[in-house]
Order: sequence, then C-alpha cells, then structure tokens
Amino acid sequence: MFRSFRTFNYRTWFVGAVISNIGGWMQATAQDWVVLTELTDNDAAAMGATMALQFGPPLVLVSLTGWVADRFDRRKVLLTTQSVLMALALGVAALLLTGVMTLPLMFCFAAAFGVTNAFDAPARQAFVSDMVSREDTSNAVALNSASFNMARLIGPAVGGLAIVALGSGWVFVANAVTFLAMLIALLLIRRNELIPRIKGGKNNGGLAAGFRYVLTRPDLLVVFVMVFLIGAFGMNFPIYASTMALEFGQGADGYGLLSSVLAIGSLAGALLAARRDRARVRVIVISAAGFGVASLVSALMPSYWSYAAVLILVGFSTVTMLTTANGYVQTTTDAALRGRVLALYMAVVMGSTPIGAPIAGWIVDEFGPRASIMVGGIAGVLAGAIGLGWMLWSGRLHRHERTRFLLTLDETRPLSVIRAMDPVSLDDRTTSTMPIRVPHPRKDDPRH
Repeated sequence: MFRSFRTFNYRTWFVGAVISNIGGWMQATAQDWVVLTELTDNDAAAMGATMALQFGPPLVLVSLTGWVADRFDRRKVLLTTQSVLMALALGVAALLLTGVMTLPLMFCFAAAFGVTNAFDAPARQAFVSDMVSREDTSNAVALNSASFNMARLIGPAVGGLAIVALGSGWVFVANAVTFLAMLIALLLIRRNELIPRIKGGKNNGGLAAGFRYVLTRPDLLVVFVMVFLIGAFGMNFPIYASTMALEFGQGADGYGLLSSVLAIGSLAGALLAARRDRARVRVIVISAAGFGVASLVSALMPSYWSYAAVLILVGFSTVTMLTTANGYVQTTTDAALRGRVLALYMAVVMGSTPIGAPIAGWIVDEFGPRASIMVGGIAGVLAGAIGLGWMLWSGRLHRHERTRFLLTLDETRPLSVIRAMDPVSLDDRTTSTMPIRVPHPRKDDPRH
C-alpha cells in the first residue's frame, strides 16, 4: 500500500502535501460559507457561480497549461503557482478581516485561484511520475489521493470550528501559512534523483498532439466521458452539503462535519486504490455506478446523521473512481505527451464544474437540495452504464480463450497465456530480454 514511500522525494512531497491540503480544505470550507451566508442570503446560485469561476479556467486554458507542464521544469512551475496561491489567500484574508469583502471581489479572487490552479494541477499530477518509477506511479497517484482526503477529513471540520470561534478571515490566514510546507518540500526534493523527462518529436504540436492521441484511444475517451458526467452533475459537494446542513438546521460547524464525514469514505477509497497493482477500467465503471446509487440514497435520508452516514459511501465511490481514472491515464499514456493528456483530464474534472455547478445551484433554489442531489445520482448511473456498454462492445469483459494473446518467450519455455490489455500496458507486460515469438492465429479464429 505504501511502496512509493521507498523514494525520498515522494516521502518529502507527501508530508508537504498533507499539511498544505489541510489548509486548502479549511479555506474551501470558509469560502463556500462566506458566499452562502455572509455575502448573500443563502443564495446557492451565487455559490455555484463562485465554483464556476474557480474551476472554469482549467477548461479555458487547457491548451496552454498542458504545454507548460510538458515544456518547463515542473518543480519550478509548482514553486511559482504555490507562491501565488499563498499570496491570494492572504489577499482574501485581509479583505475579510477589514470588512470590505464583497461578492464581486470574491468572484474576482475565485477566478484568480482558478487561473493559478489551472497551471498548478497538470504540473502537480505529472510531477508524480517524475518522482517514482512507472511501476509505482499508480500507487503514488492513489497515495496522493489519500493525502488529499486525509486532509479533507481534518480540514473542513477544523475550518468550520475556526469560522465559529475566530471568523472566516483567519481561516484564510491559516491556509496561507500551510503553503510554506509545500514550498519547503519542493525545495528539499533531490533534483538529481528525479526520473529524466522524455523529450522528442512528440513534444511538438502543442495541445493538438494530446487531442490526437486521446482520439486514438477509445478507452481514454470513455473514461473522460464518465468523469465529465459525474464531475459536472454529481460532484458539487459544497453546494449539496452546505444546503443540506441548512435544511437540517445546522451551522458552519455542521457543514464542516459533513465534509469531514465524506472524507472518511474518500480516504478508505484512496487507500484501497493504493493496494491495487494497477488501475483498471472496470473499477472506474463499478465505482461510477456505485456513486450514482449512493447519491440517490443520500437524497432520501430523513435526518442529518443518516445523511452523513450515506456520505461515507458517496465519498468512497467518488475517490475510487477519480483515483483509478487518474492512475489509468498516467500509466497508459505516452510519457512524452503525459502533461498534455493530464491537462485534458484535469480540464474535464475541474472544467465540468462551471457547467454543472450553476445548474445544481439553480435546482437547489427552485426545487431544493434533494432534487439537485438526485440529478447527480442519475448522472452517476448513466456514467456507469456508458462504461459497461463500452466494455461489452470492446470485449473487455470476455474471458474466452479466443480473445487472448498467445506468446512464447523462447523454444524451451512453456507457452504463456496473457490476457489482451490495452496496447500500452500489454507492451509493458511483454517486454523481455529474450526473443518473443507470436504464433500465427488459428484458421478458425474470427480475427484471422
């Protein structure tokens, strides 16, 4: 489960990420609560607009952010973006503490956070593969998710209590301080131990090369569609949790507790993903459908605590899907194009929010939070159905002998039967210093 910790650079990165992520979740809780209760009168649509401004830039700037992640030193890119995010947090804190913050100003800061994160996210995701070997990449991605959700377990609850005890402005100050942990970790990383970057002709062509690559990979297209559906209509947790907290008569501390409860399932999902030897499409499909079912059940819960209990399942299925999808994209993508493909993936994950969050906020205002949660649940079930349909169409579910490759390593070794995987992972698994002989297909094989 923790095999990536064998690497000094990854251990250092992980510690800095946990501390920084705790501050990030504290700030996210404070920002949502400020917009919902201090700058508006429980206006969920305004909250959705804030999320749209914050998560829209990754979609708009995807052609530039992916190129930056592939072209420049990712460590230096992260040092820059983390410093800018710290400065922005201090700016919001100053305006809140002096009492001059307004909704339009918060919109501006949300957009600034979004632009900075648009460059930070693909570089951060791709930097994982710079620190660990390809065999450990999927594990490192899952542990990154565990770090994120470990912080989610602590940050929202602490943030909610801090809002009540100290005020929202001081929560932004606390987040700014936690950025120092990530900056120190990036400075401590041993650059001579980073895995050399692959450079070559595929680095040319900008984002178009990444698009062309994804278009040749139907498995990636299906993963992107499933992630988009759930990201746009299902993963609007700040809107759902805050408005459900108000419906159950809870305050900021109750909202923060819901976010932390969600993280219990999220952390469990991330740790289980870390135990798997590799990321599989069928896990993405099952968890997407599980997310839909859990969301539909949560919308029917009659009390605060029953709703909180079901959120554990929602968090588990969400993180299992996202962690596995992220690991699958990283481990099966050409290394020379990884930054651009990950930028496209992050644009789908984060860029789907500007589409879905305003719709979710409008549904909450018109029909209540339960109706909005149900829409997200239906999107999850639909995503699972799309993934299952593709697996049936492509033969991924087949276990028949005719759908397998037969490989002989040499004349003295027994015949090995290896199930056909996607082209990239299959090539990885059949690499050998010995000559490989591929038998001709049988005449009765329909693929002959």
